[in-house]
Amino acid sequence: MSYPPHITERSRRYFLGQCGIGLGKMAAAGLLTGSLGGAGAARAATEARASSQAGDPPTPSNALTSRQPHFAPRAKAVIHLFMAGAPSQLELFDPKPTLSQLEGKPLPPSVIGNQRYAFIQPDAAVLGPQFSFDQYGDSGAVLGQPMAALGKVADEICFIRSCTTDQFNHAPAQIFFNTGFSQPGRPCLGSWTLYGLGSETQDLPAFVVLSTGAGVSGGTALWSSGFMPTLYTGVPFRSGRDPILNVATPDKFTGKLQHDTFDVINQLNAQRLSRVGDPEIATRMASYEMAARLQTTAPELMNLGSESQETLDLYGCQPEKPSFARACLLARRMVQRGVRFINIYHSGWDAHSNVKGNSESNCKQTVQATAGLIQDLKRHGLLDETLVIWGGEFGRTPMVETNPSLGRLAGRDHHPQAFTMWMAGGGVKRGTTYGATDEFGFHITENPVHVHDIQATIMHLLGFDHERLTYHHAGRDFRLTDVHGRVVHDLIA
Repeated sequence: MSYPPHITERSRRYFLGQCGIGLGKMAAAGLLTGSLGGAGAARAATEARASSQAGDPPTPSNALTSRQPHFAPRAKAVIHLFMAGAPSQLELFDPKPTLSQLEGKPLPPSVIGNQRYAFIQPDAAVLGPQFSFDQYGDSGAVLGQPMAALGKVADEICFIRSCTTDQFNHAPAQIFFNTGFSQPGRPCLGSWTLYGLGSETQDLPAFVVLSTGAGVSGGTALWSSGFMPTLYTGVPFRSGRDPILNVATPDKFTGKLQHDTFDVINQLNAQRLSRVGDPEIATRMASYEMAARLQTTAPELMNLGSESQETLDLYGCQPEKPSFARACLLARRMVQRGVRFINIYHSGWDAHSNVKGNSESNCKQTVQATAGLIQDLKRHGLLDETLVIWGGEFGRTPMVETNPSLGRLAGRDHHPQAFTMWMAGGGVKRGTTYGATDEFGFHITENPVHVHDIQATIMHLLGFDHERLTYHHAGRDFRLTDVHGRVVHDLIA
């Protein structure tokens, strides 16, 4: 007998399907009973717990059921504030008085070595720090003047001055930080988190993406599930009152008609799923169910009318105006409602020209809201179990970028060797500054922390051994950190 290609490609699934116990039917049953509740949902939850305890990966029937990690987690949710474009650590976190003394002169050749840059020559003149620095909190954290508002929560933060990456261009470096690989196609941090922990909410996506500023260089690869089922992909929310287009019920489309339509679509999808066993059909079914729930939950989430004026002022948020501040307040509301992973991308930090003005502008848009987010999480009792991550894809050079033909003056080029990021909450050691760079801010001199180390540490705080959290694809087991990475225990309380 001749079968269509989609059947012959999945002959084992087809055989099981013909026997009446196809993987697709199990997946459909899990999704349908999970949405309806009752004994089927209870069985799926029991199976998921048993699978987790045995250390097995999720199966189609329990893909988004809340699961236990390898060991007790310090964090249950993550808010990742990604500063796309790469903030200048030399203006904001890592003061280097020597650069002021050397301004206008080249760095010693022994420092530069064989390093090459995209927009400047190795003998480019030094540019001194553009701001003064002060100490904040009992921990004495050192911050540049544009970051002064962050000083209110300095004792909650672990600053890492010794971060380093393998990538020196924006798109590969952004993808690398978010997925552990420099090219599109791998699952991102949020997808690995969702794959490992499942979801704690049935009413909102477990992985949500918000974006402010211009678009990010890495594009949708930054929140993609890569080779995992798209069930684990981040769901982008728009910043306005309508976070997702086309979710509202059209005029004259009654509730009964919508319910009947969804039933028919679900039946057709379930039939197709039982025949070919494609997990993307299960994702489609789950998406329809989530869309129906979002008709109620999304407007309530995005409506900030229940927030006090004091809270709005804490973030610097105008309720109806899309902004980084509004995104941060929404992130707190999402954590309260069980959302597992929230990405907020704020782009515009790529200071090839006027690094002073760039830092001032972006800090004005983001710093008050960032400090407000930490304060607000703490007063709601959420900070201890919510990991907040702040940083970009790499750092900026101590040498100046000045190029009249490109209209650039007093900027800084990309610098992958050393940069600063920070984390707070979620089991991180409070009031700590870790690592150091040389007097030029060029090389790391103490406690280097590679991007893979950061990823391994994040997974550890979520309760996972990053070497054991794997996904089988194309004949081998993949992990977020690939064959690299170590947990930086000095960062953990």
